[in-house]
Amino acid sequence: MARMKIPNLAVLALLLVFAFLGPLVLPLDIWAWQWLHFVVVLGAGFVLNMSRAIGAGDAKFAAAAAPFVLVEDAGNLAFLFAGVLLAAFATHRAARKSRAVRRLAPGWSSWSRGDFPMGLALGPTLIFYLVVAAATG
Repeated sequence: MARMKIPNLAVLALLLVFAFLGPLVLPLDIWAWQWLHFVVVLGAGFVLNMSRAIGAGDAKFAAAAAPFVLVEDAGNLAFLFAGVLLAAFATHRAARKSRAVRRLAPGWSSWSRGDFPMGLALGPTLIFYLVVAAATG
């Protein structure tokens, strides 16, 4: 939120986690097919970024997170993302109005820019999805 950027290193790290841990928790055939999600979401992300609908970092993060999500969970993930997005937006806007919070993080780009740091919702959505998926099998 300080620079409103999702670093490439963070995206690469997420992909590496899937590359190395995925085969340990998924059958190899499913793990291999999950890489197609990366390609499809990356392509869609490029199109959305070129149309200025989402930021490049958001597109890259979504693509890196896509292999973690089973296609049959996509609908549930959309509902989860909607809820997390609303909560993150409300929390960010409230924090932005708080002098105490702004003093803790002076100069953050997200305090003054009109757009919303989508990474604030994307990261927790992936975490919540993975926790629920691990808990329910």
